[in-house]
Amino acid sequence: MDESIQVEPLKELGEHITRSLGEAVVSSEMAYGELTLTVARESIVDVATFLRDDPECRFISIVDVCGVDYPEREKRFDVVYHFLSPRLNQRVRVKLEADDVEPVPSITGVFPGANWFEREVYDLYGVLFSGHPDLRRILTDYGFDGHPLRKDFPLTGFVEVRYDEERKRVAYQPVRLTQEFRTFDYLSPWEGTDYVLPGDEKAKQ
Repeated sequence: MDESIQVEPLKELGEHITRSLGEAVVSSEMAYGELTLTVARESIVDVATFLRDDPECRFISIVDVCGVDYPEREKRFDVVYHFLSPRLNQRVRVKLEADDVEPVPSITGVFPGANWFEREVYDLYGVLFSGHPDLRRILTDYGFDGHPLRKDFPLTGFVEVRYDEERKRVAYQPVRLTQEFRTFDYLSPWEGTDYVLPGDEKAKQ
């Protein structure tokens, strides 16, 4: 099938949405075969409502809300929404820039299914959502320190969790590495290395 047959209706839809919402839409482009709208943070509720209710859109299903971290930017996060229109058999991607100080308006009043998605973005990235009915962690523990999908979050985390038999409860303690970090040289053990591997001291004699 000619790709232009699929892309052209989405371009026209993007133009319709941009005309209708005006300054709420920062940009509209085709990316990976889908329409991508970049919108103003404070306008996300109006945008979501329009996409759901407009007769030429009818994006009545929310597929996902996720985060992306760009630490070098002043507003380091993108919050990305994916909507589905069964009527059009099309998807639309909506994204906005955010930080961990100014909250993003929650769209749970428009799409109740966004509840857990927004909690996940808060938990893993630290993005706040104003108007959310129950904004608390959803994947990490209550006492978890930090937001694990930020690119500056250490791979080992800050604390480790274990069950304390004496206290009969879960205990948190700072991470203790039982061995030093290994340095990987990517030399194949089948072809031989430039040094003696631990345990192979006699093998090369």
